Amino acid sequence: MSTIQENANALEQSIRNSEEFNDLKAAYDAVMGDEIAKKMFDDFRNTQLELQQKQMQGIEITEEEVDKARKVVETVQQHEQISKLMDQEQRVNELINNISRTITKPLEELYGAEA
Repeated sequence: MSTIQENANALEQSIRNSEEFNDLKAAYDAVMGDEIAKKMFDDFRNTQLELQQKQMQGIEITEEEVDKARKVVETVQQHEQISKLMDQEQRVNELINNISRTITKPLEELYGAEA
């Protein structure tokens, strides 16, 4: 196995052991352990996926669908456990985005030097 792949595996383990990921996992487990929160969260995710699939297929999203999605988002944001889950998810996304910027820096420098 290459050193780069070994480092990637170590990075994966670091993410799994990070405070950000463990806080996300705890928030996720709390939502999944609450029947009402789980149903609300599942509805939210399903609505999200449906709209993403339509966008990817080039199908126009109706005003009704946008309004429905907006209402679902407002509802889940008012639920304390789901709101916490979404906040923790954002923290992990920021961590991963920072890592991505770091590991793609050589490519940016290479191609950016031409600009």
